Amino acid sequence: MLFRPIQFKWEVEKFLEMLKQLRPKHLLEIGTARGGTLLPWTHVVAEDAVIVSIDLPGGPFGGGYPWPRKLVYKLFARGKQEVVLIRGDSHSLETAEKVKKVLRSRKLDFLFIDGDRSYKGVKRDFETYSPLVRKGGVIAFHDIVPGPHELVGGVPKFCKELKKGLRTNKVIEVVKDWNQRNGDIGLIIKD
Repeated sequence: MLFRPIQFKWEVEKFLEMLKQLRPKHLLEIGTARGGTLLPWTHVVAEDAVIVSIDLPGGPFGGGYPWPRKLVYKLFARGKQEVVLIRGDSHSLETAEKVKKVLRSRKLDFLFIDGDRSYKGVKRDFETYSPLVRKGGVIAFHDIVPGPHELVGGVPKFCKELKKGLRTNKVIEVVKDWNQRNGDIGLIIKD
């Protein structure tokens, strides 16, 4: 498949079922890669949703898509949806300002963090973009299960620390097998 998620099929399907219930109107994805999650988002979000996707060309965890693919990704939009692609570093102030400009003071319903998987990188993305998520909105992380550093980076460590300070009913882990070493999704419902 040309645009397939990097996550495991079972987990993506479960995750998309949950997301369909939320029906987000404002979504931010950090880490576009091959567009494998960007395409399914358009099928479960609101008909008039604004979907923003940030990707860093040449990123250490496989980021960056060729420039012509941007044209294809824009065509994923359905109905009155708008797909906004930002090629840049999610950690830069300039990129964060671009996201805020697109949102025009509206809050995110859903944030998917799947870019820089280093501990500092995932923490920085969380600290920068989670304040843009509305109360009751969802923040999701890819690769929460411990595994090889080249696959999961510091995401499991950061998520474990983050989870300690949250009520357990606010955390959902979409994991088929805790021994799989990558490819899973963790969600937090924002208080």
